[in-house]
Amino acid sequence: MRTARVGLRLAPAQRRRCFGLLVAAGDVWACVLDMNRWRRQRGLPAIVGYQALCRELSAAGPGTFGDLDTTGARSVLRRYSDAWFAAAKRRTGGDVSARFPRRKRRLMPVRYYHGTFTLTGRHLRLPVARGRPPLWVRLDRDPPYPAEQVRSVTLLNEGARLFVEVTAEVPVATYPPGHEPDPERVAGVDLGVIHPYAVAGPGGEGLLVSGRALRAEAHLHLKDAKYRRRAVARRAPRPGQAGSRRWRKYRARQRKLEARHKRRIKQAQHEAAKQVIEWAVTRRIGTLRVGDPRGVLELKAGRRHNQRLRDWRPGYLIRCLKDKAEQAGIRLELVDERGSSSTCPVCGRRVPKPVGRRFRCMHCGFSGHRDLVGGANIARRGPGDTITTDTDTEDRFPVVITHRRAGRHLPGAGPARRDPRRRPHHGTAHRSPGRPRPAPPPPAGSRSPTARINQHGHHTTNVD
Repeated sequence: MRTARVGLRLAPAQRRRCFGLLVAAGDVWACVLDMNRWRRQRGLPAIVGYQALCRELSAAGPGTFGDLDTTGARSVLRRYSDAWFAAAKRRTGGDVSARFPRRKRRLMPVRYYHGTFTLTGRHLRLPVARGRPPLWVRLDRDPPYPAEQVRSVTLLNEGARLFVEVTAEVPVATYPPGHEPDPERVAGVDLGVIHPYAVAGPGGEGLLVSGRALRAEAHLHLKDAKYRRRAVARRAPRPGQAGSRRWRKYRARQRKLEARHKRRIKQAQHEAAKQVIEWAVTRRIGTLRVGDPRGVLELKAGRRHNQRLRDWRPGYLIRCLKDKAEQAGIRLELVDERGSSSTCPVCGRRVPKPVGRRFRCMHCGFSGHRDLVGGANIARRGPGDTITTDTDTEDRFPVVITHRRAGRHLPGAGPARRDPRRRPHHGTAHRSPGRPRPAPPPPAGSRSPTARINQHGHHTTNVD
């Protein structure tokens, strides 16, 4: 299953009806929460099964939730049931931090399954309650999947914008004989902040996907968010006080910018995962062993480092890579990445973790890129999560490295390492180089070109 998000082009009346569907779905969610809270206060068991919730919905009668039909309401009930049982499973496994769904939401996504909607090109008909006029919406681009492969569509809101998530059943890619991925060819993937994906493959080849554009986008977004919060701090309403119209406009603008930032980061991470899969398919790699670093998210290392880990989102990187690997026919295995970046791939001895990007072993003298060292060690993780050493180091550690960049679509992202959106300071600003000064005149008798300004104000270059 693959899912693509497509925007909508709506008239004002269509927009109001779509938001009405989301509000009605939020009412269904709130009704289920209030019903179970009422039963919990009276010592009765909660109704959490999907079939039982559907029976309660049928007892409510038709036309209870406006334009929302039975199919859309049942999708909300299925979401609640799945969330409740997922939390119960986590708590049974010992995770006391898992919480049952008890928070109300004003807008809830609505999902429609195959056979309940009509998709014709860029036009989509969403089902509504009986007796209501039909609701046709227009997509802003063609869906990336054929209409016969689409299995469900989900109407959702993000930052006051409406989208439709199209989920389709996409077959696994087929290859000509002799070009299909070989399961015996294994590559290790090390996830990081500087490089979202560092892949060490067989044959001494490696791949480094740079994520500096993603870091610049996260840094500048955080900086702008801090500036906006300071600017409106005095206008913020007190607890229990209703906000002004200006405050509501600021909150709408803030949600819009947050949603745009998330879309940019998600697209860049998907592009990075696509580059990894294309690189693996070209080299017939059939197994990707990915180091799972999500355990470090539970460690508290200060507010700055915690913010970096929050912007990193390793779980989403793994999901993007797994989704594209399944379609390409590549198997993905998660292994423990503990100690992979501080273990020498030649002698297998632990060394202090390097501060920079260069790994140096003080025991055997080996030197290489730190992230690729982690990928090479992850590729050799055994069944017991132990690193197996090998004397054939030239075939194990990458010698030919391919460099790629993620986030070329981000505004201002260019080939330079320094973010070009940062304007050069002039005048007396802190750490300012000052205004650019003209070049000194060439020495007398030299034949270097000199620039003059003609009577029309244009620069002309003459050579003596």
